[in-house]
Amino acid sequence: MRMKSKMNAERARVKRLALTMSRALSLRRFVRAFHHYHSYHHHHANPYGNLLKALSSTTSPNPNPNLARPFSSLSPSPSSSSGAEFRKYLGYLALLLGCGVATYYSFPFSDSAKHKKAQLFRYAPLPEDLHTVSNWSGTHEVQTRVFHQPESLEELEQVVKEANEKKQKIRPVGSGLSPNGIGLTRAGMVNLALMDKVLEVDEEKKRVRVQAGIRVQQLVDAIKDHGITLQNFASIREQQIGGIVQVGAHGTGARLPPIDEQVISMKLVTPAKGTIEVSKEKDPELFYLARCGLGGLGVVAEVTLQCVERQQLVEHTVISDMKEIKKNHEKLLSQNKHVKYLYIPYTDSVVVVTCNPVSKWKGPPKFKPKYSHDEAIQHARDLYQESLKKYRPEVTTAESSEDSEPDINELSFTELRDKLLSLDPLNRDHVMQVNQAEAEFWRKSEGYRVGWSDEILGFDCGGQQWVSETCFPIGTLAKPSMKDLEYIEDLKKLIEKEEIPAPAPIEQRWTACSKSTMSPASSSAEDDIFSWEGNFPTQEGIPHQSEHNPRDTK
Repeated sequence: MRMKSKMNAERARVKRLALTMSRALSLRRFVRAFHHYHSYHHHHANPYGNLLKALSSTTSPNPNPNLARPFSSLSPSPSSSSGAEFRKYLGYLALLLGCGVATYYSFPFSDSAKHKKAQLFRYAPLPEDLHTVSNWSGTHEVQTRVFHQPESLEELEQVVKEANEKKQKIRPVGSGLSPNGIGLTRAGMVNLALMDKVLEVDEEKKRVRVQAGIRVQQLVDAIKDHGITLQNFASIREQQIGGIVQVGAHGTGARLPPIDEQVISMKLVTPAKGTIEVSKEKDPELFYLARCGLGGLGVVAEVTLQCVERQQLVEHTVISDMKEIKKNHEKLLSQNKHVKYLYIPYTDSVVVVTCNPVSKWKGPPKFKPKYSHDEAIQHARDLYQESLKKYRPEVTTAESSEDSEPDINELSFTELRDKLLSLDPLNRDHVMQVNQAEAEFWRKSEGYRVGWSDEILGFDCGGQQWVSETCFPIGTLAKPSMKDLEYIEDLKKLIEKEEIPAPAPIEQRWTACSKSTMSPASSSAEDDIFSWEGNFPTQEGIPHQSEHNPRDTK
């Protein structure tokens, strides 16, 4: 009996020893497989194969895990370092999955559009109900689900209130005349195109109160029967009044300030204080800040403008050159109500355009042009026909030309210039030919034109364009610094040195200063004058304003 009991005890001890050795061997295979994975995982299609085999052989429970400790102490360094490596890569995997989840749920759509959210690292197609909004010249475009067009002050107040309560950003956008697309945002926009009424006209004080969404041309047409008009105009008449004021737009004339100086008072709809009215008398500091505020202090709902008596102007266009411009620059600025220069790159031609009131005693000048309009534009038409043969020979046939090409005899010069440039806009030699055609057009277009100020002061800028405009002070009207002409000379030299395909024109205008804090022409000195240059944008190399302007850029 005692012998049998002894045999059973011995048999149990052997089983325990065998089980322990089996676990130790399994652990050894695990360590070898793990090291094999780290050394050769880039050579195998399934780098986890050996690791899984080792793990699968350790499925039986260990009744006494302490028996395995002497075996594990045989190689402490590999097992501990391998475990740390395993945990490190496991952490990387968890981080990767976390980033994917965060990307998925941070996609900027509301909860009602979960089916439109992005998949991991790949944006889903945009919802069909997005509003597509582009700027006037077609250079920038955004899509947004939030585009408000209120029809009344009460509706505008509700839009701003709800956006504030929801912590939702909205940006006021007018007609989108800015070439840089500053008014466009995907977060949300409010447009006042449906708030376009003239609210009050004071003929005695020559003032008009309007809703901010009215366009410049609409306003001019509405008040001309009252014998008044705006003091100055930008090149284009499609701007909304709220927009043209808020961005510090300008016309030309060294004695005339930017358009924001015509504002007498404004009504703003703000997130925090509701609707407020600002004016010089009530709060001068806030008024000058908000008058040219880019919509940052609230949405402009109404504007009261100081107008002037409507009058006829004589426009005189003449071709000059830089030598003559330098000689007569000070006189041109001081003796003309409106003046601008149009420089044509790769030529010495400068188009000088002046506008002054018709003399009450002499009347309009008597002038007979040397060339007709068709004669002036013919050189550009011939160049277009030659360029079509080179770049698009398939449209020079009679059949295709009738179907796809407009009659070039019906195109204005700017339309013809745009079509010419579009054929090869980055080819310097082609652009130079177009510029030479423009110089010829202006040479044959010298002369006079008489009309109302709201008809004369506009400028046909052409179609799609990228424009960069610089503004800086140039001294006073009595003593100009001539930095404006130095800037243009540096710019033209750089264009020729770098062989930049620069199309014409580079436009230069002047204004008096503005008291608006954020205006590019802001100054506390009332006799300061500012030069504005509009040209094409480039990445590097164009002389910066800071080289000519010791003051900070506004």
